[in-house]
Amino acid sequence: MNEEYALELIEKGRRVDGRKFDEWRKIEIVPNIVKNAEGSASVKFGETEVVAGVKLEIGEPFPDTPNEGILVVNAEFSPIASPDFEAGPPGEDAIELARIVDRGIRSSKCIKLEELCLEPGKKVWCVFVDIHIINHKGNLLDASALASLVALLNTKIPKIEGEKILRGEFEKNLPVQFKPINVSVCKIKDNFLVDPTLEEEEISEVKLSLSVRDDEMICAMQKQGNGELKVEEVEKIIDIAIEKSKEIRKMV
Repeated sequence: MNEEYALELIEKGRRVDGRKFDEWRKIEIVPNIVKNAEGSASVKFGETEVVAGVKLEIGEPFPDTPNEGILVVNAEFSPIASPDFEAGPPGEDAIELARIVDRGIRSSKCIKLEELCLEPGKKVWCVFVDIHIINHKGNLLDASALASLVALLNTKIPKIEGEKILRGEFEKNLPVQFKPINVSVCKIKDNFLVDPTLEEEEISEVKLSLSVRDDEMICAMQKQGNGELKVEEVEKIIDIAIEKSKEIRKMV
């Protein structure tokens, strides 16, 4: 019934919560919410809530990038967030979300990974971003990407004494140079909706998510759903994403 009602309203040019098609829900950002993390943030898009934490460890670099640090993004869909989520190892949805968030951060060159090198070919900082879904009411991707970005912006690199990491004592901030913002747009009955709710996602024909850098460069793109998009529709969504990313970036 909720989906049918949402569809009827959209056909009349309205949304269930009264927003315009290109309007975000109320966004709340709380940095440094996890005491024992090197960086963290809580983000709410309406009732959707996500927490991201950053932990730094020392490890070996990848052979093909011996002078760069390592970024790893993981996501956990807790059963408390939605009756659709099950306990246990990450499922396909969690893995896909983590992969898309990772790609947005990595492709935008958000972090200066070369500055995380401690000893070329042998020792680098490994940045682990853990995303926890607290409440799922739609648009988990944009909320997760934003929580991850804010957590990274507030991450501090611990001091090192010999081979030991001195947790709670910090040397400097994580070298973040860009602020990629993820914007997801759903197509429903030839209408394009920003920040879709759970009901809107379930009736959407297709969703396109874009990671937009500070300089308006599109650094990642992900299509979800079985619907098709014409070239001019993709161009329109890109324009929407660029404009809407500016609103979010002002908040971080």
